Amino acid sequence: MWAMVVKELRELQRDRRTVAMMVLLPVLLLVIFGYAASFNVHAIPTAVFGPRAPAAAAALHAPFHVVEVSAGAGEAAARSDLRDGTAVAAVVTGPHGVRVLLDGTQLFSAQAAQAALSRAAFSRVPLLRGGVQVSILYDPGLATSWVMVPGLAGLILVFVGTLVTSLGVVRERQAGTLEQLAVMPLRAWDVIAGKILPYLLVAALDLVVIIAIGMGVFGVPFVGNVGVFVLGSALFLLVTLGMGILVSTVSQNQGQAIQLAFMLTLPQVLLSGLIFPLSSMAAGVRWISYVLPLTYFVQLSRGVMLKGAPISTLWLPLALLALLGAAVLGLAVARFRRDLAPGAKRQPALPTPGEAAAP
Repeated sequence: MWAMVVKELRELQRDRRTVAMMVLLPVLLLVIFGYAASFNVHAIPTAVFGPRAPAAAAALHAPFHVVEVSAGAGEAAARSDLRDGTAVAAVVTGPHGVRVLLDGTQLFSAQAAQAALSRAAFSRVPLLRGGVQVSILYDPGLATSWVMVPGLAGLILVFVGTLVTSLGVVRERQAGTLEQLAVMPLRAWDVIAGKILPYLLVAALDLVVIIAIGMGVFGVPFVGNVGVFVLGSALFLLVTLGMGILVSTVSQNQGQAIQLAFMLTLPQVLLSGLIFPLSSMAAGVRWISYVLPLTYFVQLSRGVMLKGAPISTLWLPLALLALLGAAVLGLAVARFRRDLAPGAKRQPALPTPGEAAAP
């Protein structure tokens, strides 16, 4: 038995990635997600419009955070701000009272706003003493499935693009297929395009099935432009598939590919705004969300499906997805070019811990 213990320890010593995942990753996840995993909303971006907008803005307090005040605008401007994501709550003042519009796609922020508006403290504010009419847009019933399905579609694409793609490519590396490609007149772009296309088709089919099920079973609406959604999905797929190819180029076996894919996928589950609102995350953790592609796909899919947002208001997530795709695919091409170079030195695949040594 002692000999087996020594053997496993030696294999772990050679496989430093596994050791890092076993020791460092749990500590890192605990620190990051300890600050990120929170449903508490401390600040709700709020726009105030109407002839009594300055007085209404002065009457609002936490968790409402006033980001815009306009006495000359009305409900049309309020709806535009909510659709574009400029604000989560919009207060519209008028001669017959105050109306508050809430963005239902921001589920926890809308619930926090409802709770704040129902507090007795607001009855002591002269402007709001007559009552406040609250309307929830884009998800009137605050149904969880309406805000989760568009994001879950992206999460499934992350799984297909990153994990499945990396495993498929690493399988060929272990089988020696990449060595055969090195002696063929193929460019790195040709190889990557050949690897990506089949998975791209499968992932696109998965996306159609997911959206169809969400609309048919859960009643999730699709009120936006299909072309904008297709464009955003294509850019997001290129990023996730590029991540899978990149993971495969730094992995020597499927065990390592699974570990790296897991490390790239888990942060996107919890830090993209899919589950926990970005506004509830600590500033030191929130910046991680801005480099995750799922963050921008969640914004884009919810904006198109639930809000009907036009491409003019979604240019930023589209541009960032294109930038991330170019960066990831560029790195993947560079590493593939090195692996396919004639005479490139290729290290043999290391056995994973617990894997029996070949006789």
